[in-house]
Amino acid sequence: MREVAVVAFAQTRHTDHDGGLSEPELILPVINEVKESTGLKRFGFTCSGSCDYLAGAPFSFVSALDALGAWPPISESHVEMDAAWALYEAWVRLQHGDIDSALVYGFGKSSLGDLREIMTLQLDPYYLAPLGLDQLSFAALQASAAGAERKELDEIVRRSRADGRSNPYALDLPEDVGEEYAVEPIRKSDVAPITDGAAAIVLAAGDLARELCARPAYIRGIAHRIEPHYLGTRDLARSVSAADAARAAGVGKGPVEVAELHTQFAHEEPILRRALELPDGTVINPSGGPLAANPVMATGLIRIGEAARRIHDGTAARTVGHAAGGPCLQHNLVTVLEA
Repeated sequence: MREVAVVAFAQTRHTDHDGGLSEPELILPVINEVKESTGLKRFGFTCSGSCDYLAGAPFSFVSALDALGAWPPISESHVEMDAAWALYEAWVRLQHGDIDSALVYGFGKSSLGDLREIMTLQLDPYYLAPLGLDQLSFAALQASAAGAERKELDEIVRRSRADGRSNPYALDLPEDVGEEYAVEPIRKSDVAPITDGAAAIVLAAGDLARELCARPAYIRGIAHRIEPHYLGTRDLARSVSAADAARAAGVGKGPVEVAELHTQFAHEEPILRRALELPDGTVINPSGGPLAANPVMATGLIRIGEAARRIHDGTAARTVGHAAGGPCLQHNLVTVLEA
């Protein structure tokens, strides 16, 4: 396998409202930032992640290419899901050996529509969608099955918001978690906030990684696994796919100093902690995580970027970035990064 590393990461200063920027305007600053930090003007491969339902228009990723300067023609691909999976595709592409660099980016503006209704469109249209349950209702079923203590969930929310307030890119959310329910037993504070934003990562292979970055974050393991759509065939109190992906990526082969987990609901953190078998000393979501900023379709990529940033700045030597998709942690991607 070729050595591939994260050599640059950038994200927008996320907002909880529409700032009036189009998708290309949202993406352009982060693309320029990673270009400037690496000195690269063009990349061997480009891959993005987004969702047409968020934009309310088909092939929204095509218009977003205006931010790249896609002329002369570039080698480009797209995934209709979180950009963490675009990073996986780019990593596979780099394994081919004919290119040495890749640009990955993701973007989403959740403020423009009803996210609960939009995310329901990913459900099976024949058996699940007709039930009338939305994203929060499914999450409430999982929270009930997991049986997390209210005190533990409140501590997770408070810690995430406090960490988010020290993160200039996250939202400035109040300390008070509140007691109002979204869908019992999930309180409104347990739910990741509506967020608009974008992020970009540059991958480089071999000698190029060492040329572009003083301390590259090498991808030592990466894997994703998926479970059945139908909740009745799964044990919602645990995440089998996350556990399988963690084993395949080699999470347990060494200490994990920092883990950035794609937790869109507070109860998902203890489930993922157990699935990834993270030790008590692992710091979880020091960036604040999705509970402090959740730009849908970029959130998972940001988890990998934040995990890489801890290696870039020398505060950690081995970290984990996690991304999730689908209802109740159906699809999980785990990345192990090392200095």
